[in-house]
Amino acid sequence: MKSIKPGRGPSMMGGIVGIFMICFGILWTVLAAQANGFFALFGVLWTGIALVQTVYNFRNARGKNRYSSFDITDDEEEPDPLNLRYGVRRDPEEPMARGAIRYCPHCGARVGDDHKFCTHCGRELS
Repeated sequence: MKSIKPGRGPSMMGGIVGIFMICFGILWTVLAAQANGFFALFGVLWTGIALVQTVYNFRNARGKNRYSSFDITDDEEEPDPLNLRYGVRRDPEEPMARGAIRYCPHCGARVGDDHKFCTHCGRELS
């Protein structure tokens, strides 16, 4: 059975790109400060924005309730490696039986195994 889970990839990639943006901003600021102080302000602004974005993306990639795109997964798919690394465990109240819980393919809301329609968006489940 296919299910939908919050994705993690875009945030981790955004964090890695953010590191490069911070390095570029520092380099720009140093070089611009030697030539003209006005252009160095752009480098400081760039570096500040890149720092905020990088922290946000890394926190989002590591967080339990993260905002990101959705991944469609199979039951047989291997677990998310970042979940294993950061110690996220399965909710003890969540049933372990296969097929006990599934997700709406339209909105991603949790629905019971016996539901024919999503309780959140009302669309028919396939």
